[in-house]
Amino acid sequence: MRKADVTENGVNGNKLTFYKAAVPQRNVENRGEVCYSIWYVQKTKIVYFPPPVCCPSERKKGKWRRKMNLLSLLEHLEYKCLQGSTEQEVSSVVYDSRKVEEGSLFICIRGAVVDGHKFIPDVVAKGAKTLIVEEAVEVPEDVTVIQVEDTRYAMAFISAAWFGHPAEKLKTIGITGTKGKTTTTYMVKSILENAGYKVGLIGTIEAVIGEKHIPAANTTPESYMVQKYFHDMVEAGCDAVVMEVSSQGLMLHRTQGFVFDFGIFTNIEPDHIGPNEHKDFDDYKRCKGLLFKQCKLGIANVDDKYFKDVFEGATCKVETFGFSPEADLRAENVELVSRPGYLGVAYHVAGVMDFDVEIDVPGKFSVYNSLTAISVCRHFQVPVEMIKDALKKAKVKGRIEMIKVSDDFTLMIDYAHNAMSLESLLTTLKEYNPKRLVCLFGCGGNRSKDRRFEMGEVSGRLADLTIITSDNPRFEEPQDIINDIKTGIAKTDGKYVEICDRKEAIKYAIEHGEPGDVIVLAGKGHEDYQEICGVKHPMDERVLIKEVLEELKEK
Repeated sequence: MRKADVTENGVNGNKLTFYKAAVPQRNVENRGEVCYSIWYVQKTKIVYFPPPVCCPSERKKGKWRRKMNLLSLLEHLEYKCLQGSTEQEVSSVVYDSRKVEEGSLFICIRGAVVDGHKFIPDVVAKGAKTLIVEEAVEVPEDVTVIQVEDTRYAMAFISAAWFGHPAEKLKTIGITGTKGKTTTTYMVKSILENAGYKVGLIGTIEAVIGEKHIPAANTTPESYMVQKYFHDMVEAGCDAVVMEVSSQGLMLHRTQGFVFDFGIFTNIEPDHIGPNEHKDFDDYKRCKGLLFKQCKLGIANVDDKYFKDVFEGATCKVETFGFSPEADLRAENVELVSRPGYLGVAYHVAGVMDFDVEIDVPGKFSVYNSLTAISVCRHFQVPVEMIKDALKKAKVKGRIEMIKVSDDFTLMIDYAHNAMSLESLLTTLKEYNPKRLVCLFGCGGNRSKDRRFEMGEVSGRLADLTIITSDNPRFEEPQDIINDIKTGIAKTDGKYVEICDRKEAIKYAIEHGEPGDVIVLAGKGHEDYQEICGVKHPMDERVLIKEVLEELKEK
């Protein structure tokens, strides 16, 4: 669309009512996008014209077909045009060769297993007219080739431009840390929505956009999907988004292309270190720290011993929370709350705020999670009573999720899948003085063996009984993984049984439950599958528990 095409009669003859506005207004129910500092609004619906090219005459099923000039997609990148023209028109942005159509811009991503450059002949044959590459390639003259240093980094900025920089229309909250990310995102969402905000969410379990819940494949999706979700959230009327930001996501530039309003650091311990993840702990810390070079305000757990390492070189303002007297927001006078069928914790919030709060989730880590959420939400001027009410309501699937199976003992599902999170969980539950603490878990295949040794040792030391079973064996033999866990347990005096079939292991735990026991099914949490040899088979522990209870009734 050229400026000359815009008249009082509309765009290219299409009747429109138009309003001059320099920036979008937050209280406008229907949203448009700025184009030449003018919003163009059809009388029946908003029409999105991304600058500088669009073809309103090409409509598909009642929706405008979007086209953009390549130059506008590259505006924040350093690149070389190896052939063709940056005035090329782009009909879609694609990084999956199966989705290429006529006029697509295809981004060649080098993955851990597959290199997108290998699909160039295929995507060109399908009609791709623009390629984003890291190396010179031979293609027909009518294909524009743009070379960049890192195609993943480029994809983040191209995607942001393609979707009209939607993060600029949201308050963006990114949470990183070894543990606590998922629970804290739901707590933040609960508090803000209790105060009247409409909040999107992206995380380990799902993406939430309005009433839509989309199961997650990765904690932090590819940058294209992050920007698409942001765009959809804006369209759904969201004011803010809270998302989990993994170290892998930061390392692979999935959250580039915008600046977070708030970056949150919960904690860090050696984890995600191995051939398919981080080379060492220093690399893990460095990647976590990238968030604090990409946010306006960093909010950090000052109690974490690696806090200063993670924030080395940070470019944001910094606030802190924790138990330390140095923290800006502090937890004081912590009390464990125990009633029949209920485990919780109460404490006093001090420092820049001052009130009492009780959380329906046990333990010190629940204090950290809730304190993190409070640290964020105070910047949204949420009243104290709304914060307290929302924290009582916040529940997360697979995070200390209580499942009623007996009046005599307690059973819960939790995602603890590394030594640090398992130790934190078991230590917390021991403080409530159960008759026995029973821990059922396995470990994932094709991951660091150290995790197996460490988790085995932790459970052997802290649990009264460990039930070793299978998790996601992937391409390893389940028994080999169990043997590695036993190596860790052998360092302790802990009692254990091994039952490879997870359903049978759960059945054993329930059948042998004693009055006053606390039984933890650790590792799977929210997951509803078991991955074996590359195939994800349906397996939800809630379903398995139900089946086991029905089978026991029939005895």
